[in-house]
Formats: sequence, structure tokens, C-alpha cells
Amino acid sequence: MLSNLKIGTNLITQYFDFSEIDVEKMQEATLQTLGMTAGSVIIVFLLGLLLGLLLYETNGKETAGAKALYRIVAIFVNVFRSIPFIILIVLIMPFTKALVGSIIGPIAALPALIISSAPFYGRLVEIGFREIDKGVIEAAEAMGASKWEIIYKVLIPESLPAIVSGLTVTTISLVGYTAMAGVIGAGGLGNLAYLDGFQRNQPSVTLVATAIILIIVFTIQFIGDTAVKRIDKR
Repeated sequence: MLSNLKIGTNLITQYFDFSEIDVEKMQEATLQTLGMTAGSVIIVFLLGLLLGLLLYETNGKETAGAKALYRIVAIFVNVFRSIPFIILIVLIMPFTKALVGSIIGPIAALPALIISSAPFYGRLVEIGFREIDKGVIEAAEAMGASKWEIIYKVLIPESLPAIVSGLTVTTISLVGYTAMAGVIGAGGLGNLAYLDGFQRNQPSVTLVATAIILIIVFTIQFIGDTAVKRIDKR
């Protein structure tokens, strides 16, 4: 038993040579991944909240303007949340080039990260709004609350647990998207795992990069779950 364990340990140490890991490169790639995730999630939160609110407020309305707006927003959301990310990032390269002046680097990955995630998060926000008890909204309307007062005093506070939970799921998806973006030159842990780990046959680099991504994901999930427990009054 001990001999088998020793053989297995030797095989692992032979396959994974951790001396080939460049610590500075790994730190830089980690910061790039965190930067891409943080930069995009802020804009995704704002756009997703707006999209979810538009979908909620215009759905089922009888006026022509509301119907037209709902169809436009719904088509935008359904189209861009359905396109696979790796295809989307290539598809919008001309737009990215015109917007940031480059198609390579962490900044160049932001447009694709935002466009792919905001519609997804918008749908989650809309679902959160729909789960609110209609009686709460009707009570606010009966007290003379304006539309904007209902939005920021009723809709958002009542659906806050769902909004935070959806943002947690979206942020974790963004971490995965940054890894895919890295494969085509966006930088970050995905880029390091592909170029140094795969192409240069250094599996230890891929292993460590994957472990760091998992740590980031678990941390985001823990923070999100903790926040939801604190704000959920049910």
C-alpha cells in the first residue's frame, strides 16, 4: 500500500514540475483576471438592473410604446445571452477595436464580457422583481407612491436577495469568461494556462492557474451567500 502511494507520488512530482512556475507571472495574471472581473461586474450590475427593470415594467402593458420597447429589449437580451462567449468575443472584435483601440489585453476583453453577461443578469433581475408579492406594490400605490418611489423603495429592496444572488452567479460566470477570453489574448489566468501551460507543455502552470480560479470562484460564492443571508428578512 505504501509502495503504491510512493509510486503515485513520484508520478505526480514527475508530471507536475512546480519549479517551472513563474511567481511574478502568476501574480500578474491573477490581478488581470480580478481586474477584468471587477471592472465588468460593476457595469453588468448597472446595465442588468436597467434591463431587468425595463423588461418588468413593459411586459404585459397595452400601450404601443411599451410593447415596442419590451420587444426591443427582449430581443437584445435573448440574442446576446444566447451567443456562446467565445464566438461573441470574435464577432464584436471590430466594435472592440473602435471602442478601446485594441483587440488584445484585459481592457479589450471588457466589451465582450459586459455584452454577454448584462442580458443574462437582466433576466435574473426581472425574475427577482416578478417574485415580489403584488400586494406590497398595490399597498404602495394606494398610499400615493410615485413610480420611481415604488422602484427604489419597494421593487429593489424587496427583491434585493434575488438581485445579490443573481449577481453572484453572474460574477462566477464572468470569471469563467475571462479564462476563455485569455485564450485569444486578453491576458489573465486563462491566457497563462493556455500559453505557458498548454502550448509550452508545463502542466504545473495550468494546475496552479486552475487552482487560483477555483479559489476566486469559491470566495465569490461565499461572499454572495453571506450577503444574501444578511439581507434576506424572510
